[in-house]
Amino acid sequence: MGYRCRRRGAARGGRADARRRWRAVPLRQARLPQCRLRRHRRLRPRAAAAVPAMTLTHLDRLEAESIHILREVAALAHKPVMLYSVGKDSAVMLHLARKAFHPAPPPFPLLHVDTTWKFRAMYALRDKAARAAGMELIVHRNPEAVAQGINPFDHGALHTDMWKTEGLKQALDLHGFDAAFGGARRDEEKSRAKERIFSFRTPAHRWDPKAQRPELWHLYNARHAKGESMRVFPISNWTELDVWQYIAREGIEIVPLYFAAPRPTVERDGLILMVDDDRFRLAPGEVPVERSVRFRTLGCYPLSGAVESEAATLNDVIREMLLTTTSERQGRAIDKDAGAGMEQKKQQGYF
Repeated sequence: MGYRCRRRGAARGGRADARRRWRAVPLRQARLPQCRLRRHRRLRPRAAAAVPAMTLTHLDRLEAESIHILREVAALAHKPVMLYSVGKDSAVMLHLARKAFHPAPPPFPLLHVDTTWKFRAMYALRDKAARAAGMELIVHRNPEAVAQGINPFDHGALHTDMWKTEGLKQALDLHGFDAAFGGARRDEEKSRAKERIFSFRTPAHRWDPKAQRPELWHLYNARHAKGESMRVFPISNWTELDVWQYIAREGIEIVPLYFAAPRPTVERDGLILMVDDDRFRLAPGEVPVERSVRFRTLGCYPLSGAVESEAATLNDVIREMLLTTTSERQGRAIDKDAGAGMEQKKQQGYF
Protein backbone atom coordinates (compact mmCIF):
# COMPACT_ATOMS: atom_id res chain seq x y z
CA MET A 1 0.00 0.00 0.00
CA GLY A 2 1.39 3.47 -0.87
CA TYR A 3 1.95 6.20 1.75
CA ARG A 4 2.39 9.93 1.64
CA CYS A 5 3.21 12.71 4.14
CA ARG A 6 0.44 14.97 5.29
CA ARG A 7 0.96 18.33 6.92
CA ARG A 8 -1.20 19.00 9.95
CA GLY A 9 -1.78 22.02 12.13
CA ALA A 10 -0.57 24.68 9.69
CA ALA A 11 -2.07 28.05 10.46
CA ARG A 12 -4.25 29.66 7.80
CA GLY A 13 -2.01 32.70 7.60
CA GLY A 14 1.12 30.64 7.03
CA ARG A 15 2.82 31.85 10.28
CA ALA A 16 6.41 30.73 10.79
CA ASP A 17 5.77 29.68 14.35
CA ALA A 18 3.03 27.31 13.43
CA ARG A 19 3.50 23.92 14.85
CA ARG A 20 3.99 21.29 12.21
CA ARG A 21 3.43 17.64 12.56
CA TRP A 22 4.08 15.02 9.94
CA ARG A 23 2.92 11.54 9.89
CA ALA A 24 2.56 8.77 7.28
CA VAL A 25 -0.99 7.90 6.26
CA PRO A 26 -2.28 5.55 3.55
CA LEU A 27 -2.74 7.24 0.18
CA ARG A 28 -6.36 6.27 -0.05
CA GLN A 29 -7.02 8.12 3.23
CA ALA A 30 -4.94 11.19 2.41
CA ARG A 31 -6.75 14.48 1.98
CA LEU A 32 -5.64 17.25 -0.28
CA PRO A 33 -5.02 20.69 1.25
CA GLN A 34 -8.04 22.96 1.23
CA CYS A 35 -6.58 25.17 -1.50
CA ARG A 36 -6.07 22.20 -3.80
CA LEU A 37 -9.59 21.01 -3.16
CA ARG A 38 -10.95 24.36 -4.28
CA ARG A 39 -8.84 24.28 -7.44
CA HIS A 40 -9.98 20.71 -8.12
CA ARG A 41 -13.60 21.73 -7.87
CA ARG A 42 -13.07 24.57 -10.32
CA LEU A 43 -11.63 22.16 -12.88
CA ARG A 44 -14.52 19.76 -12.68
CA PRO A 45 -16.65 19.82 -15.82
CA ARG A 46 -20.15 21.03 -15.29
CA ALA A 47 -22.87 18.45 -15.44
CA ALA A 48 -24.20 18.22 -18.96
CA ALA A 49 -27.79 19.17 -19.52
CA ALA A 50 -30.07 16.18 -19.44
CA VAL A 51 -30.52 14.79 -22.98
CA PRO A 52 -34.04 13.51 -23.53
CA ALA A 53 -34.07 9.82 -24.37
CA MET A 54 -34.96 9.15 -28.00
CA THR A 55 -38.15 7.19 -28.29
CA LEU A 56 -38.46 5.04 -31.39
CA THR A 57 -41.93 4.09 -32.48
CA HIS A 58 -42.83 0.62 -33.69
CA LEU A 59 -42.63 1.83 -37.29
CA ASP A 60 -39.25 3.48 -36.66
CA ARG A 61 -37.82 0.18 -35.47
CA LEU A 62 -39.21 -1.73 -38.45
CA GLU A 63 -37.84 0.92 -40.80
CA ALA A 64 -34.39 0.75 -39.19
CA GLU A 65 -34.32 -3.05 -39.44
CA SER A 66 -35.31 -2.98 -43.12
CA ILE A 67 -32.72 -0.33 -43.99
CA HIS A 68 -30.06 -2.38 -42.20
CA ILE A 69 -30.97 -5.43 -44.30
CA LEU A 70 -30.89 -3.44 -47.55
CA ARG A 71 -27.46 -2.03 -46.78
CA GLU A 72 -26.14 -5.40 -45.64
CA VAL A 73 -27.07 -7.03 -48.95
CA ALA A 74 -25.73 -4.11 -50.98
CA ALA A 75 -22.39 -4.57 -49.22
CA LEU A 76 -22.21 -8.38 -49.39
CA ALA A 77 -23.89 -9.40 -52.65
CA HIS A 78 -22.07 -9.30 -55.97
CA LYS A 79 -25.06 -8.21 -58.05
CA PRO A 80 -28.33 -7.50 -56.20
CA VAL A 81 -31.67 -6.58 -57.73
CA MET A 82 -35.02 -5.46 -56.33
CA LEU A 83 -38.12 -7.25 -57.56
CA TYR A 84 -40.88 -4.74 -58.20
CA SER A 85 -44.41 -6.06 -58.63
CA VAL A 86 -46.02 -2.59 -58.16
CA GLY A 87 -48.05 -3.72 -55.14
CA LYS A 88 -48.18 -1.90 -51.80
CA ASP A 89 -45.37 -4.03 -50.33
CA SER A 90 -43.13 -3.27 -53.32
CA ALA A 91 -43.94 0.42 -52.94
CA VAL A 92 -42.86 0.37 -49.28
CA MET A 93 -39.71 -1.61 -50.09
CA LEU A 94 -38.74 0.83 -52.85
CA HIS A 95 -39.30 3.78 -50.51
CA LEU A 96 -37.06 2.13 -47.88
CA ALA A 97 -34.34 1.55 -50.48
CA ARG A 98 -34.40 5.20 -51.50
CA LYS A 99 -34.08 6.20 -47.84
CA ALA A 100 -31.28 3.72 -47.20
CA PHE A 101 -28.98 5.16 -49.88
CA HIS A 102 -30.11 8.79 -50.06
CA PRO A 103 -28.98 11.11 -51.61
CA ALA A 104 -27.66 8.63 -54.18
CA PRO A 105 -30.10 6.29 -55.94
CA PRO A 106 -30.14 2.67 -54.74
CA PRO A 107 -27.12 0.76 -56.15
CA PHE A 108 -29.21 -1.88 -57.91
CA PRO A 109 -31.90 -2.00 -60.61
CA LEU A 110 -35.60 -2.82 -60.41
CA LEU A 111 -36.82 -6.06 -62.00
CA HIS A 112 -40.43 -6.50 -63.04
CA VAL A 113 -41.39 -10.04 -64.10
CA ASP A 114 -44.25 -9.19 -66.44
CA THR A 115 -47.09 -11.62 -67.01
CA THR A 116 -48.84 -9.21 -69.43
CA TRP A 117 -52.00 -9.66 -67.30
CA LYS A 118 -51.45 -7.05 -64.61
CA PHE A 119 -53.99 -4.28 -64.02
CA ARG A 120 -53.55 -1.31 -66.32
CA ALA A 121 -53.16 1.01 -63.33
CA MET A 122 -50.20 -1.08 -62.16
CA TYR A 123 -48.31 -0.61 -65.42
CA ALA A 124 -48.85 3.15 -65.27
CA LEU A 125 -47.44 3.44 -61.74
CA ARG A 126 -44.54 1.04 -62.46
CA ASP A 127 -42.92 3.31 -65.03
CA LYS A 128 -43.62 6.46 -63.03
CA ALA A 129 -42.08 5.05 -59.81
CA ALA A 130 -38.93 3.86 -61.59
CA ARG A 131 -38.38 7.30 -63.11
CA ALA A 132 -38.93 9.04 -59.77
CA ALA A 133 -36.39 6.76 -58.05
CA GLY A 134 -33.79 7.25 -60.79
CA MET A 135 -33.37 3.47 -61.08
CA GLU A 136 -32.99 1.23 -64.09
CA LEU A 137 -36.16 -0.78 -64.74
CA ILE A 138 -35.70 -4.25 -66.24
CA VAL A 139 -38.88 -5.83 -67.60
CA HIS A 140 -38.73 -9.55 -68.36
CA ARG A 141 -41.36 -11.66 -70.10
CA ASN A 142 -40.95 -15.39 -70.51
CA PRO A 143 -40.55 -15.86 -74.30
CA GLU A 144 -41.86 -19.43 -74.07
CA ALA A 145 -45.06 -18.24 -72.38
CA VAL A 146 -45.46 -15.57 -75.04
CA ALA A 147 -44.97 -18.11 -77.85
CA GLN A 148 -47.45 -20.57 -76.35
CA GLY A 149 -50.05 -17.90 -75.55
CA ILE A 150 -50.24 -18.91 -71.89
CA ASN A 151 -53.15 -17.15 -70.16
CA PRO A 152 -55.09 -17.48 -66.89
CA PHE A 153 -58.33 -18.54 -68.55
CA ASP A 154 -57.09 -21.59 -70.48
CA HIS A 155 -54.06 -22.79 -68.56
CA GLY A 156 -54.85 -22.52 -64.85
CA ALA A 157 -51.82 -23.18 -62.61
CA LEU A 158 -49.54 -23.37 -65.67
CA HIS A 159 -50.04 -19.63 -66.10
CA THR A 160 -48.38 -18.91 -62.74
CA ASP A 161 -45.67 -21.49 -63.30
CA MET A 162 -44.68 -20.26 -66.76
CA TRP A 163 -45.05 -16.52 -66.35
CA LYS A 164 -43.94 -16.04 -62.75
CA THR A 165 -41.80 -18.97 -61.59
CA GLU A 166 -39.98 -19.73 -64.83
CA GLY A 167 -39.93 -16.07 -65.83
CA LEU A 168 -38.24 -15.08 -62.57
CA LYS A 169 -35.62 -17.82 -62.83
CA GLN A 170 -34.88 -16.85 -66.43
CA ALA A 171 -34.40 -13.19 -65.49
CA LEU A 172 -32.08 -13.95 -62.57
CA ASP A 173 -29.94 -16.28 -64.70
CA LEU A 174 -29.92 -13.97 -67.72
CA HIS A 175 -28.59 -10.98 -65.77
CA GLY A 176 -26.50 -12.91 -63.24
CA PHE A 177 -28.23 -11.57 -60.12
CA ASP A 178 -27.18 -13.37 -56.94
CA ALA A 179 -29.52 -11.56 -54.52
CA ALA A 180 -33.12 -10.53 -55.13
CA PHE A 181 -35.08 -8.31 -52.74
CA GLY A 182 -38.76 -9.13 -52.40
CA GLY A 183 -41.70 -7.73 -50.47
CA ALA A 184 -42.96 -10.98 -48.94
CA ARG A 185 -44.04 -10.85 -45.27
CA ARG A 186 -44.33 -13.55 -42.64
CA ASP A 187 -47.97 -12.80 -41.84
CA GLU A 188 -49.17 -13.37 -45.39
CA GLU A 189 -49.06 -17.15 -45.61
CA LYS A 190 -47.87 -20.10 -43.51
CA SER A 191 -44.96 -21.11 -45.78
CA ARG A 192 -43.67 -17.54 -45.74
CA ALA A 193 -43.93 -17.51 -41.95
CA LYS A 194 -41.17 -20.10 -41.63
CA GLU A 195 -38.88 -18.64 -44.28
CA ARG A 196 -35.87 -16.65 -43.08
CA ILE A 197 -35.09 -13.08 -44.11
CA PHE A 198 -32.12 -14.40 -46.13
CA SER A 199 -33.60 -17.30 -48.11
CA PHE A 200 -30.94 -19.30 -49.94
CA ARG A 201 -31.59 -21.02 -53.25
CA THR A 202 -29.71 -23.74 -55.09
CA PRO A 203 -28.30 -23.18 -58.60
CA ALA A 204 -31.69 -24.45 -59.81
CA HIS A 205 -33.40 -21.77 -57.64
CA ARG A 206 -34.97 -24.37 -55.36
CA TRP A 207 -35.71 -23.63 -51.71
CA ASP A 208 -35.19 -26.22 -48.97
CA PRO A 209 -37.08 -25.20 -45.80
CA LYS A 210 -34.99 -27.68 -43.76
CA ALA A 211 -31.68 -26.10 -44.77
CA GLN A 212 -32.04 -22.56 -43.48
CA ARG A 213 -29.35 -20.58 -41.69
CA PRO A 214 -29.79 -19.09 -38.21
CA GLU A 215 -30.25 -15.33 -37.99
CA LEU A 216 -29.45 -14.56 -34.36
CA TRP A 217 -29.06 -10.96 -33.14
CA HIS A 218 -29.67 -9.59 -36.65
CA LEU A 219 -26.50 -11.23 -37.95
CA TYR A 220 -26.88 -12.49 -41.51
CA ASN A 221 -24.65 -14.92 -43.36
CA ALA A 222 -24.78 -14.03 -47.04
CA ARG A 223 -22.03 -16.37 -48.21
CA HIS A 224 -23.01 -18.63 -51.07
CA ALA A 225 -21.28 -20.81 -53.61
CA LYS A 226 -21.02 -19.96 -57.27
CA GLY A 227 -24.37 -20.44 -58.98
CA GLU A 228 -26.35 -20.18 -55.75
CA SER A 229 -28.47 -17.15 -54.96
CA MET A 230 -30.60 -15.71 -52.21
CA ARG A 231 -33.98 -14.08 -51.93
CA VAL A 232 -34.01 -11.36 -49.28
CA PHE A 233 -37.13 -10.03 -47.55
CA PRO A 234 -36.49 -6.64 -45.90
CA ILE A 235 -40.09 -6.26 -44.65
CA SER A 236 -40.53 -9.87 -43.54
CA ASN A 237 -41.37 -8.81 -39.97
CA TRP A 238 -43.97 -6.24 -40.99
CA THR A 239 -47.72 -6.87 -40.87
CA GLU A 240 -50.34 -5.69 -43.32
CA LEU A 241 -51.37 -3.01 -40.82
CA ASP A 242 -47.74 -1.88 -40.43
CA VAL A 243 -47.50 -1.46 -44.20
CA TRP A 244 -50.61 0.70 -44.35
CA GLN A 245 -49.59 2.84 -41.39
CA TYR A 246 -46.16 3.40 -42.95
CA ILE A 247 -47.71 4.34 -46.30
CA ALA A 248 -49.86 6.91 -44.48
CA ARG A 249 -46.94 8.29 -42.47
CA GLU A 250 -44.54 8.58 -45.41
CA GLY A 251 -47.05 9.62 -48.07
CA ILE A 252 -46.11 6.78 -50.43
CA GLU A 253 -47.95 6.65 -53.74
CA ILE A 254 -49.73 3.36 -54.39
CA VAL A 255 -52.05 1.93 -57.04
CA PRO A 256 -55.58 3.44 -56.72
CA LEU A 257 -57.06 -0.07 -56.83
CA TYR A 258 -56.31 -0.39 -53.11
CA PHE A 259 -59.05 2.17 -52.41
CA ALA A 260 -62.76 1.50 -52.76
CA ALA A 261 -64.54 2.78 -55.87
CA PRO A 262 -67.37 1.60 -58.14
CA ARG A 263 -65.88 -0.96 -60.53
CA PRO A 264 -67.29 -3.47 -63.07
CA THR A 265 -67.10 -6.92 -61.50
CA VAL A 266 -68.27 -10.50 -61.82
CA GLU A 267 -68.50 -13.12 -59.09
CA ARG A 268 -66.82 -16.38 -59.96
CA ASP A 269 -65.76 -19.35 -57.78
CA GLY A 270 -66.28 -17.32 -54.63
CA LEU A 271 -64.12 -14.44 -55.87
CA ILE A 272 -65.17 -10.96 -56.98
CA LEU A 273 -63.17 -10.32 -60.15
CA MET A 274 -62.79 -6.96 -61.85
CA VAL A 275 -63.26 -6.70 -65.60
CA ASP A 276 -60.20 -4.56 -66.37
CA ASP A 277 -60.03 -4.82 -70.17
CA ASP A 278 -61.65 -6.51 -73.14
CA ARG A 279 -59.52 -9.66 -72.75
CA PHE A 280 -61.64 -10.76 -69.79
CA ARG A 281 -63.77 -13.71 -70.90
CA LEU A 282 -67.33 -13.58 -69.70
CA ALA A 283 -69.27 -16.81 -69.26
CA PRO A 284 -72.52 -17.21 -71.24
CA GLY A 285 -75.13 -14.96 -69.68
CA GLU A 286 -72.60 -13.32 -67.37
CA VAL A 287 -72.96 -9.55 -67.09
CA PRO A 288 -70.54 -7.29 -65.17
CA VAL A 289 -72.10 -5.64 -62.13
CA GLU A 290 -70.83 -2.39 -60.69
CA ARG A 291 -69.82 -2.76 -57.04
CA SER A 292 -67.91 -0.62 -54.57
CA VAL A 293 -64.79 -2.75 -54.15
CA ARG A 294 -61.11 -2.48 -53.37
CA PHE A 295 -58.16 -4.89 -53.48
CA ARG A 296 -56.06 -5.99 -50.51
CA THR A 297 -53.53 -7.72 -52.77
CA LEU A 298 -52.78 -7.31 -56.47
CA GLY A 299 -51.51 -9.68 -59.15
CA CYS A 300 -52.83 -10.78 -62.53
CA TYR A 301 -56.27 -9.20 -62.68
CA PRO A 302 -58.25 -12.37 -63.65
CA LEU A 303 -56.72 -14.07 -60.57
CA SER A 304 -57.03 -11.26 -58.01
CA GLY A 305 -60.23 -11.12 -55.99
CA ALA A 306 -61.60 -7.84 -54.68
CA VAL A 307 -63.48 -7.22 -51.43
CA GLU A 308 -66.62 -5.14 -51.09
CA SER A 309 -65.69 -2.03 -49.18
CA GLU A 310 -66.37 1.67 -48.68
CA ALA A 311 -62.80 2.47 -47.58
CA ALA A 312 -61.88 5.18 -50.07
CA THR A 313 -59.09 6.88 -48.09
CA LEU A 314 -55.97 5.79 -46.22
CA ASN A 315 -57.60 6.41 -42.85
CA ASP A 316 -60.61 4.36 -43.89
CA VAL A 317 -58.38 1.49 -45.02
CA ILE A 318 -56.42 1.52 -41.74
CA ARG A 319 -59.67 1.57 -39.76
CA GLU A 320 -60.89 -1.39 -41.82
CA MET A 321 -57.61 -3.25 -41.18
CA LEU A 322 -58.08 -2.87 -37.43
CA LEU A 323 -61.42 -4.68 -37.65
CA THR A 324 -60.75 -7.34 -40.28
CA THR A 325 -60.37 -11.00 -39.31
CA THR A 326 -59.49 -12.47 -42.71
CA SER A 327 -56.20 -12.92 -44.55
CA GLU A 328 -55.30 -10.49 -47.31
CA ARG A 329 -54.45 -13.42 -49.62
CA GLN A 330 -57.93 -14.88 -49.46
CA GLY A 331 -58.50 -13.17 -52.80
CA ARG A 332 -55.55 -14.84 -54.56
CA ALA A 333 -56.74 -17.63 -56.84
CA ILE A 334 -53.24 -19.17 -57.05
CA ASP A 335 -53.31 -19.88 -53.30
CA LYS A 336 -56.35 -22.09 -53.82
CA ASP A 337 -54.54 -24.38 -56.25
CA ALA A 338 -55.04 -27.84 -54.75
CA GLY A 339 -52.29 -29.36 -56.88
CA ALA A 340 -49.52 -27.10 -55.61
CA GLY A 341 -49.60 -25.05 -52.44
CA MET A 342 -47.47 -21.98 -51.83
CA GLU A 343 -44.70 -23.98 -50.16
CA GLN A 344 -44.41 -26.35 -53.10
CA LYS A 345 -44.35 -23.40 -55.51
CA LYS A 346 -41.56 -21.79 -53.48
CA GLN A 347 -39.53 -24.99 -53.48
CA GLN A 348 -39.73 -24.95 -57.26
CA GLY A 349 -38.48 -21.37 -57.47
CA TYR A 350 -41.57 -19.20 -57.02
CA PHE A 351 -40.90 -16.06 -55.07
